[in-house]
Amino acid sequence: RLAELAVDADDLADRPLLPAGARPLGEPHPERLPPDHPRRPEILAAHRGAVEAGRPGYLDPVSGLFVITAAEHVRRGHCCANDCRHCPYR
Repeated sequence: RLAELAVDADDLADRPLLPAGARPLGEPHPERLPPDHPRRPEILAAHRGAVEAGRPGYLDPVSGLFVITAAEHVRRGHCCANDCRHCPYR
């Protein structure tokens, strides 16, 4: 399980808590990666690999765009309002 995204506690000391009822950090927003997306497993594997390697994001295997990981969002501590796939704040 992504080791709960291996976010260092020291990085979170001054960060607000995630909203009550937030999705698990390894679960993307369903409107941004639907459960029935044909390449969902491949996309989730790319996310997991980036998190495990400590990278802030990954190249989406479908679009080629850079996607920020949930762990990076937590490290930043706030929502940027760009409707990010892995945003734990929305």
